[in-house]
Amino acid sequence: MTDAATPLAGWTHTYSGKVRDLYRPEDGADRMLVVASDRVSAFDHVLEPAIPGKGALLTALSLWWFAQLSGADGGRPIPNHLIDGEAPPAETEGRGMVVTALDMLPVECVVRGYLTGSGWAEYQADGTVCGIPLPEGLGNGDRLPEPLFTPAYKAPLGEHDENISFERTVELVGAERAAELRDTSLEIYRRAAAIAEAKGLILADTKFEFGVDADGVLTLADEVLTSDSSRYWDAAAWRSGTTPAERMASFDKQIVRDWLAANWAHAPGGSAQRVSDASGGRGEDKTGSPPELPSDIVERTAAKYRELLTLLTA
Repeated sequence: MTDAATPLAGWTHTYSGKVRDLYRPEDGADRMLVVASDRVSAFDHVLEPAIPGKGALLTALSLWWFAQLSGADGGRPIPNHLIDGEAPPAETEGRGMVVTALDMLPVECVVRGYLTGSGWAEYQADGTVCGIPLPEGLGNGDRLPEPLFTPAYKAPLGEHDENISFERTVELVGAERAAELRDTSLEIYRRAAAIAEAKGLILADTKFEFGVDADGVLTLADEVLTSDSSRYWDAAAWRSGTTPAERMASFDKQIVRDWLAANWAHAPGGSAQRVSDASGGRGEDKTGSPPELPSDIVERTAAKYRELLTLLTA
């Protein structure tokens, strides 16, 4: 496997994002192939080297969560874009998903259950998160009184996503669809957080993407509740920790973010400026070429991805 999009018989490569590659079938059927690579991104940059096995780990976790949200957790089935019985090409086994082609909505649906990241920075300055007022006296890593729906506008490739108000979401997709996005996102978060809690984990925040199928049904798409799209913390450490670092011991690429935050400014051509993040941790936008990740950072990150999958699915 390479980090470049692999030529696949019967499929045409149409797009590569920071992590995923998309293909369309050559027969024109209304489906797509989504392939998760081992690429890792942070601060809106793809980094080198890749994280070995990451694509398979993310795909396995997404598939497990799609199954939980299809009713395995006892809740109502949430429509998703997977096509039952459609196996991906052998070259993408473990990393590929054959899915229904959707009309994707231009809103990234972020749900925050805990105060952290750019939300903590904004709260310290203004007492708000994404403009939503919060009670006084909250600390870094504290649980919010209620989960917050804080959407972002999905900007074109090469541009930064932008936190938006619910009113702006209504302008983009209409009042009924905006309410459906909000309510479904909050429902999924609450269900997933309960599952995570039973496994000794805290789901601090996450982000979802939705599309609309040919019948107009809102459909969960892309990845869901993975280490790349969510912050997971160790619940015991959160309860007993005495510092933010101890309380928010994470199972995602925070190791990579922390290393870059400490080292990118010292790399040739590196600089940083503040931008708003949307769950995934884009607290700063780095410019210039990112430094290469050390082998120990790559190995520790891969281990965290594996640990999270084991903790949730065992």
